[in-house]
Amino acid sequence: MNPPPSNSPRVALPYQDRQLPTNARVVGSTPATNPVRVSVIVKRRQPLDVAGLRGRQLTREEFLATYAADPAAFDQLRRFAADHALSVDEAASSLARRTLVLYGTAEQMQNAFQVELQEMEHNGQRYRVCIGGMTMPADSAALVDAVLGLDTRPQARSHLRRLKDLRPAAVGAQSYLPRQVAQFYNFPLTLNGSGETIGIIELGGGYTTSDIQQYFQNQGIAPPNVVAVSIDGGTNAPTNPNGADSEVMLDIEVAASIAPAAKIAVYFSPNTDQGFIDALTTAIHDTANHPSVISISWGGPELSWTQQALTALDDACQSAAALGVTITVASGDNGSTDGVSDGANHVDFPASSPHVLACGGTAITTSGTALTNEVVWNDEAQGGGATGGGVSTVFALPTWQQNANVSAATNGGSGRGVPDVAGDAAPETGYQIEVDGQSEVVGGTSAVAPLWAGLIALLNQSLGKPVGFLNPQIYPLLGSAAFHDITQGNNGAYSAGPGWDACTGLGSPDGNSLLAAL
Repeated sequence: MNPPPSNSPRVALPYQDRQLPTNARVVGSTPATNPVRVSVIVKRRQPLDVAGLRGRQLTREEFLATYAADPAAFDQLRRFAADHALSVDEAASSLARRTLVLYGTAEQMQNAFQVELQEMEHNGQRYRVCIGGMTMPADSAALVDAVLGLDTRPQARSHLRRLKDLRPAAVGAQSYLPRQVAQFYNFPLTLNGSGETIGIIELGGGYTTSDIQQYFQNQGIAPPNVVAVSIDGGTNAPTNPNGADSEVMLDIEVAASIAPAAKIAVYFSPNTDQGFIDALTTAIHDTANHPSVISISWGGPELSWTQQALTALDDACQSAAALGVTITVASGDNGSTDGVSDGANHVDFPASSPHVLACGGTAITTSGTALTNEVVWNDEAQGGGATGGGVSTVFALPTWQQNANVSAATNGGSGRGVPDVAGDAAPETGYQIEVDGQSEVVGGTSAVAPLWAGLIALLNQSLGKPVGFLNPQIYPLLGSAAFHDITQGNNGAYSAGPGWDACTGLGSPDGNSLLAAL
């Protein structure tokens, strides 16, 4: 016999609003019988203080017992679902991921959360949008951090730039294979990443095994072991080299060139806030593939996220830090504005999360196998991009960044400085990749996240344990041989200079020196 419905008064869940794009057209209500799935992100049993762990890495058992969701909270939310004729996808739900997946019709979801679901057309595509606030009974709302999936608008963009898109065409461009770039940065290439898994988050596109085999055979490297993991219906779905396939192949080919014996696990999900967060939490808590480092080349300006999505994704990054999983994130390709045309400066998220390694971009000059000069990547004058970087307006300055002289934001505020580190990102000094049977040269900070992920796999292999949350360990190395300090160039509002800067962070790596320091 089912318990009676909750008599708890309804309360608003905070931070739901998200502005419609200026050229969007609402075409009508979502049909009542349309299927809808939501991910309810449930609060932790106890608050997690990553800094308080002082670098100690939790076991999965310890995490589950203390910092996962409480089974009693899941039971309460199951009752909420039953009260509103919603079903629970138990197989897709997880206490460790703090995610309870509910599904039903649009009409049932509107009744359950007291929302209005509308259909929107934007740039020739159709999405579902959630209008207005969202409420739940107070006894259920108290258990919830976020409800994701009612709104299916694209959340993030790939941070990849193609050499062929520069106008006028770059004169004297010099492209490289990823292992050549790794040589310039003195990576410990006698290591191969054996025993490690590199996770890669993808919000579209796909790869073909034939491309991977051809690319690595051409270099005389054994092709890597690549597995695709499907999240929320996202799949490995290659289309053509002009879409997201280039992002997927860049990420795989760079990471696997650096650490060819590492397993590569690619987590494919839809490009929504729900898909992004579900993919990341799945990767962090994946006990089948066990990634020790996760590379993310997707993001969007902080102001393009709802507060609940920002909180949920940063919380996931906190879990990774506590479990010893490093997350490398591209800092964006649109300079200090991050592509927002409001006259202000912005940083990209999730690069601005204080629990990830944010990766900015440079342009390199080389001679033979030697790096001879390095400057901030900025080719906006040629219709290209520039490394993202700046100061967060969402996240406070972390303790480990307090001695780095993080510049004040251009609005006078103080916050988490972005990026932490850098690497070659200019398309003019870009990476040779193979995508959908074609060779291409690409750059963007998308290349830097997997470059660092490959290096971290080598560090983990050498040290015999994960380096985990790297930021508190590397900021004391400011000015040491572990980093090449970049002092020339700008990304718009911010200029490079001695020490940390909001273009290239601490600088680009000297891999062997970094390994020795760790």
